[in-house]
Amino acid sequence: MRIAFASAALLALAAAAPARAADYVQAPGSTLTFATEYQGDVISGRFPAFTTRLRFDPAKLDEARLDVSIPLAATTTGEAERDEAITGADLFNVARFPQARYVATRFRALGGNRYAADGTLTLRGITRPVTLSFTWTPGPRPVLAGRATVRRLAFGVGAGSDWKDTEVIPDAVAVATRVVFTPTR
Repeated sequence: MRIAFASAALLALAAAAPARAADYVQAPGSTLTFATEYQGDVISGRFPAFTTRLRFDPAKLDEARLDVSIPLAATTTGEAERDEAITGADLFNVARFPQARYVATRFRALGGNRYAADGTLTLRGITRPVTLSFTWTPGPRPVLAGRATVRRLAFGVGAGSDWKDTEVIPDAVAVATRVVFTPTR
């Protein structure tokens, strides 16, 4: 009788406890890429060493949180000379600012499985607002697929050099991500 009562009491407490959004970590197969132009030619690259943590439940957007760390030294476009310029002092300046970070704590539903994460990006020691629009595909390995536009000059990327000319490299850089997640235990 006591065991049954204790079990019933535990079940009642568990049911009364507020549920919280699920926590996830990035799984293999995730990508973070960027695209811009250089004198009219499209240039794309990727950040292969990024890590993502997410708290997300579409029914509890007020509890959602996204945290992305991006080591910049590993940035690659597939061309060594260009990669050296991107990570050099005029652009990312990885010697002084080795990491970028995106943190979002405000999420909005856009309809269907579409959402927006309003957050801040810190790049080259400068923090500015950036919105990530994304789709959420739930499941045992949920997927966040998103896009954002980063205004590079607002972060000082190329601002103090010949790269500040937006006819050579546009100010707007397209960023895309597809993050596969696994739940944390």
